[in-house]
Formats: sequence, structure tokens, C-alpha cells
Amino acid sequence: SGFLNTVPLTRGLEEEIIYAPPAQLAAMLQRDELDAALVSVVEVLLNDRYDVLDGIAIASLGEVQSVLLAHRKPLRQVTEIFCDPASLTSVQLLRVLLAERGLKPAFKPLPSYDFAALPDYAMLIGDSALDFVLGPHEHEIWDLGAAWYELTNLPFVFAVWALRRGVENAGLRRVLREARDFGLDTLDSIIRTRPEYTYDFRKDYLSWNIHYHLGSDEKRGLARFMELLRRHGIGPVFEPRFVP
Repeated sequence: SGFLNTVPLTRGLEEEIIYAPPAQLAAMLQRDELDAALVSVVEVLLNDRYDVLDGIAIASLGEVQSVLLAHRKPLRQVTEIFCDPASLTSVQLLRVLLAERGLKPAFKPLPSYDFAALPDYAMLIGDSALDFVLGPHEHEIWDLGAAWYELTNLPFVFAVWALRRGVENAGLRRVLREARDFGLDTLDSIIRTRPEYTYDFRKDYLSWNIHYHLGSDEKRGLARFMELLRRHGIGPVFEPRFVP
């Protein structure tokens, strides 16, 4: 799927799951083709049509590694940023982090992930971001998870399970919670056996940079993000409806 960080949430369901970029999953959910999808959190905040499975998220407290702005020139000189079009939440996170510094660049789609031809300012997400960080690069790296933590002292929630509202899904919710529990119970084995990168990197990333719970701190982080989205003219923003 291009996102190593989703593996622990879908453990045991690999055969039943459709893997697609976040923006594509969001579109399928909007067309009612899916009953649930692990989506960028802004999909839920900007559309009042989903419930959110309580307790589960893809979140970070500080450095996240896989969501970053690669910049060859200083941040304060930014006028345009090229972004991975799959990155619904990360673009809005970057937008508010820069707006809080008085910076309002234009956002454009990144033409390709050819690292040799990367523009001066490029926002990278997922495994492509990890590939960039771990390879040779001239750009400086601004980790958006770390930048958010510096601003707020709160976790940032990148993704949640969005559930189609108005359909009976108690069984589905149970299956998703069981998959997460199985993923976390077997996290050591996932870290040991996945092919991506090195063992030490996977261990740091999946057990330190990323976490999988949605508790009161994560909800405070989400509320702060909603406040900043509204402050900087992004919206309307809807209160998420959490279901157990």
C-alpha cells in the first residue's frame, strides 16, 4: 500500500482489505463503496458524513519520519511547495504550521518522486518520505510531526477509521479493533519480518515514531488542529463523532 505504518492496524485482514492511496480510499468511501476506510483525518473533519471508530488512530507524538517538508532553501523564503497529491491531511497540517509562522505559499502537485529532480520545497509522505530520509539527499528536512509537537505539545492524528454513518456495523467495528489488538500483540514479529528498510529503523518507526491509540491527548491534538484549520480559513470543519 505504500504505507508501512498501516500494517499493524490491518493484521489478519490482509486478504479482505483494499489497498489504495488515502485520497482514493476517501473517494470510494464518499461513493458508499466501502463501509469503513482508514483515511486521512481531514476527510472526516471536512465532511459531516462519517463516524470515527474510537480508540484507534495513526498518530505521532513528536517526530513522525514519514511526513516531511524537504527544503533546499530556508523555510522563510518559501513561495511554492510541491506536494504528494495523496496527502490530504499532511498538506493541511503543513498549511497551518506555515500560516502560524506568517507564511502562505502556493501548493502544487509534485510531478514525480524523482529525488534527483526534487524542487526546492517538496512535501513527501509515506514510504516515499522514508526512502528520501534514509537515502542521500541535499535538502534539509522539516519533520511535520516534530513541528506540530513544538507548536502544541500534543500528539498529531494523521489517520482514523471512518465508518459509513447509518449502517449497522457493530461486527465490523469489533473486527477492526481485533485487528489492531492482534497487530500490537504481534508488533515485534511485524518489525522483525517486514522487508522494508532495516530492522533498527522499523523498530524505531513502528514502536516509537508512530502510535496507534486515540485517547484523550490525541483528541486534544485533534481539537487544536480543528481550531487552527478554522483560524486559517480552511473548512467548514465538523466535530468528529466517535463510536465505540
